[in-house]
Amino acid sequence: MTARVHLIEHPLIQHKLTLMRCKETSTSKFRALLEEISLLLGYEVTRDLPTELVDIETPLATMRAPMVAGKKIVVVSVLRAGGGMLDGIVKVLPAARIGHIGLYRDPTTLEPVEYYFKVPQQMDTRQVILVDPMLATGNSIVAAVSRIKQTGAKSIKFVCLLAAPEGIRHLHEVHPDVPIYTPAIDERLNDHGYIVPGLGDAGDRLFGTK
Repeated sequence: MTARVHLIEHPLIQHKLTLMRCKETSTSKFRALLEEISLLLGYEVTRDLPTELVDIETPLATMRAPMVAGKKIVVVSVLRAGGGMLDGIVKVLPAARIGHIGLYRDPTTLEPVEYYFKVPQQMDTRQVILVDPMLATGNSIVAAVSRIKQTGAKSIKFVCLLAAPEGIRHLHEVHPDVPIYTPAIDERLNDHGYIVPGLGDAGDRLFGTK
């Protein structure tokens, strides 16, 4: 695994991901599992956050103790399925700002089409965590990263549940500076651009729309 791809093999994450893959898993259970996994992924993606020592008082003494340094993090969700990951990550990062980018995949070309974009101000001073459950062709994530970079953001990490080798390759061909955090790299894409073996359409399973 390269330094740009962080494969997260924590047993609890792997267990919950297996449950999500099962076609019998209900919408409500799928939604709950996604939030639980996202919370755990939030710990992994923030391992290298910078800290600084500050002066505090405990009930017994004064001391210098570490706190996270710098500007607040921005968690950017790729609509619609990325919204299912927000609650879990924000539980770990309750002070984070939140952004949204709306993209849908043209069913013929598989190319992304943007229909919504809203992020906080002063993005050039903030660290961005971009979330979307699936990295399939990589087209949508490449477009999302490109759009975020237009705001001046210098630090972007991408977090997903599943990645295909094709998507990893495409993202890093265009944005080699963006690390990927994922619990699983699956075999391939099928002719329709879905990850195999995968877990189906994450948005449909999350919202019960199919």
